[in-house]
Amino acid sequence: MAATSTKAPRSIVQLLGKRLSTATVFFHAAIADRMGVTVTDAKCRSLLLQHGPLSAGELAQRLGLTTGAVTGVIDRLTRAHWVMRVPDPVDRRRVTVHLAPHPKRDRDLERFFEPMSKRIHALLAGYDRREQECILEFVTKASEILEEETTRLRAKP
Repeated sequence: MAATSTKAPRSIVQLLGKRLSTATVFFHAAIADRMGVTVTDAKCRSLLLQHGPLSAGELAQRLGLTTGAVTGVIDRLTRAHWVMRVPDPVDRRRVTVHLAPHPKRDRDLERFFEPMSKRIHALLAGYDRREQECILEFVTKASEILEEETTRLRAKP
């Protein structure tokens, strides 16, 4: 996609950098409250939903936590039956963290997201296919930038 301008309007950057990011953080904090867990615990679950089973080290890196801190997250989520540790069949010293199956709880959680999801779908329906493709490309690339910048900020100086 060819850029029509070399500089994004300041208002878009401000909306993404401040209002949208803050609204997203607060939304996920409210979801975590409803789940009865911390935001970090909820993001751990989200990572497992997105990527499938991960090792404790991978979770620590993605969450920006020490391995000791992520052990506490995994312990809490295991006690609450949100996740389970599964021994690695190749390396017995290693475990992977899997989501624990719980269909009723998963349906309950989906109900928290459903109103927002419906509203976002309705919003997108107001755009034609080409515009939706542009939005998808923009959000995908903006997400990649956020992930890269998070990694950069967490790197040791």
